[in-house]
Amino acid sequence: MSQHTHFPGRTALAVWAIAALTSLGACAQTAPAPTPTVGQRVDSAIEKSKEVATDVKDNAVNAVNTVSAKSSDAVITARVKGTLATDSELSARAINVDTTNAVVSLYGPAPNAEAIQRATTLTKAVTGVVDVKNHLTLVKKP
Repeated sequence: MSQHTHFPGRTALAVWAIAALTSLGACAQTAPAPTPTVGQRVDSAIEKSKEVATDVKDNAVNAVNTVSAKSSDAVITARVKGTLATDSELSARAINVDTTNAVVSLYGPAPNAEAIQRATTLTKAVTGVVDVKNHLTLVKKP
């Protein structure tokens, strides 16, 4: 009796190798992300709504602050004009008063150096004025 050692055939070995490689290839693929649940979608929507609400609030606060600053500047300008009008040598109509962030700039004519200095002193005394930029020029009246 002859003994036969049973070795798998080349075909069987090839089939086994292909099956192993296919299995390994399937393991290497990533599974698609699970679909979010309704609760997760609601939580995400709430979070996005909070972010939008925060942005809207910040923009509203900035707008109010800008309007408030411009209103304050307008009030300061009016006060400075009124104060300059009380001085007999300074022409409040001829002096241009610009106010930005409570810093007042004065432009226009003044009859003498003392009047220019007085304009600065009067303007600094106005409530809300932070600084004065005096650009008045000496103009002698004929």
